[in-house]
Amino acid sequence: MPDGWQWDSTLFRGSAAHYERGRLPYAPGFAETLATALGLDGRGRLLDVGCGPGIVTLALARFFAEVIGLDPDEDMLAEAERQATRRGVTNAHWVAARAEDLPAGLGELRVVAFAQSFHWTDRDRVAATVLEMLEPGGAFVHISDLKNPPADPTPLPLPTPPYAQISDLVRRYLGPVRRAGQGTLVNGTPGREDLVLARAGFENFERHVVPAGDVVSRTADSIVAWTFSRSDSAPHLFGDRLPEFERDLREVLRQASPDELFAERPPSTEIMTWRKPAS
Repeated sequence: MPDGWQWDSTLFRGSAAHYERGRLPYAPGFAETLATALGLDGRGRLLDVGCGPGIVTLALARFFAEVIGLDPDEDMLAEAERQATRRGVTNAHWVAARAEDLPAGLGELRVVAFAQSFHWTDRDRVAATVLEMLEPGGAFVHISDLKNPPADPTPLPLPTPPYAQISDLVRRYLGPVRRAGQGTLVNGTPGREDLVLARAGFENFERHVVPAGDVVSRTADSIVAWTFSRSDSAPHLFGDRLPEFERDLREVLRQASPDELFAERPPSTEIMTWRKPAS
């Protein structure tokens, strides 16, 4: 877990409704890239740990006989179920639990995925448990936005979202240290998943980078939703100052773009996989 931080159930409270509108999508074709890398053929079972509103779970559902989304946030799971119904996905079900509750009676799995969620867990403990849950040759998958991509000099057709100013505004309301639930993240979130997975006994590491999609247009409403979809600026953190914060946030956006329209390059998607030994 992040240094000095203790998990609590308020981490993303109130954020579920803002995810789909606020978060940039993973790169087009990320699900197909993973399916090809792992030889997925419609058989076996997937567990998506920290599934949130089911973005990855539902994108991968067609490559498995069954997919399971696990998350401790009931609102996230309710949103995931709504999305599954809307998309006609019938082989998904949802479990309210933390990663540390595994194996949770979920049985043997072909793939266990963590999409930008592994850093919130007791990683050594969870990795060891996942190894036991996977079938021989099964895969541990880590999905994230590609960090520090090369700069693209091509000008954008609209102003970029003023993320630095938004961060300054959040700090003005919530203090200088990043909030996370009822606690704070003094030293940020941990990295080096490769070391954690090697200690657990995984092998055969592979890395795939899926190129980003086209430039996307963003409205002020979508940037507000992005802000409230984050753990460090979730709606509940502002208490009775939430309306005041949103008013100031929208003013920041108006100053950055009087038309309240923005353009942004989505990040590429990084997929890292490790295998459980086949025997």
